[in-house]
Amino acid sequence: MSVDGATGGRETGPAALERVDVVDAELVEDDETPAGGAVEAYDPVAAILAALDTKAAKDLHEARPRKTKTGYARDWALWGEFHAWLAERTGTLLPLSSITVGTYVAFVKWLDEVVEAAPNSIERRVTGVASEARRRGYEVPKAARAAATQALKPLKLDKERQQRGRGKAAAITPADLRKMNTAPLERPPQEGARRHRALVVPELARLRDRSLHTLRFAVAGRNEEMSALDDTDIRLVAEGLEVHVPSVKGRPPRDVPVAYGESADTCAVRCWIAWQQAKLTAGAEPDGPAYLPVDQWGNLGTGRLSADGCGRAITRSAKHAGLTGRRITGHSGRRGLVTTGRRKGKRPEKLRSQGGWAKNSPVFWEYVDEGEKWEDNATEGIGL
Repeated sequence: MSVDGATGGRETGPAALERVDVVDAELVEDDETPAGGAVEAYDPVAAILAALDTKAAKDLHEARPRKTKTGYARDWALWGEFHAWLAERTGTLLPLSSITVGTYVAFVKWLDEVVEAAPNSIERRVTGVASEARRRGYEVPKAARAAATQALKPLKLDKERQQRGRGKAAAITPADLRKMNTAPLERPPQEGARRHRALVVPELARLRDRSLHTLRFAVAGRNEEMSALDDTDIRLVAEGLEVHVPSVKGRPPRDVPVAYGESADTCAVRCWIAWQQAKLTAGAEPDGPAYLPVDQWGNLGTGRLSADGCGRAITRSAKHAGLTGRRITGHSGRRGLVTTGRRKGKRPEKLRSQGGWAKNSPVFWEYVDEGEKWEDNATEGIGL
């Protein structure tokens, strides 16, 4: 086995383990070295065991179904979002390897109170983060996992929390978009929330959300597709926008035309132009991600807005606009384009192409039926 740097290039261990790589620990400051500047003795047994653990984690990861690996990758991205959120409040960005009782319990509370995830979803995400952390060679203390499990127990007993995420996403309409896009910037504190003062939404965040919601509706975009969009995928032409929706999760890409809307508040073209100008003025790199994070103080982030961030944005805007009683999620725009389009007489093949549904997609035809349910209704005009 070759141990880079730690043994001066010497070979140790049986020949059968030649392909197992041993990674050095990170360098430490001088005051963290053993007393007197002594160098700790190299332990070949510990090195081999550590290498085997790393190799096993890699093999187990490769053996997992693609859907599981994708889910765990999203869990790790959420772990990063949590750290960014925590840094905004503490002024210090912790390393992603800092998995402790404190960070794990805080992660559970963040998923519950900020993301508003269902308890079962939180439990799965905690597992996904642990799996991804081990694959990256980070330690996941048993005490941290136990503390997260303990923090989850009361959440699982809460019936309202158990209902989160259940049921199909409701379709939104242009009227719903107008309510979301014209809601006041000052949002009153929620009942029971720890924050007792009104939240004022930064203008930059408002412009981002207006564009995100209207373009999502226009292209029937999924959360992952909206997150993956770059500026170069959206081209302004005389008739409106030509949008190249990139391939995500193995789905084929598609090119979608978006015409100018009738109202400035719901026109995806004008909302995109306003957001594009605002983010470039705020210092965004040209030809970068189409949608970027904006914190509560109006500071523009540099990284791409995540898929989960895209989904939370529309749910948050709908809640603030008073669109309660329906489950509005990132999928609501896809459903809404089809149901609204059919009510306005748009051809199914046009709608199907816009959203990238397969010809035999049962979900798509379910949306078509929903949009047509009052057309030539079975009980109308039959003498009742």
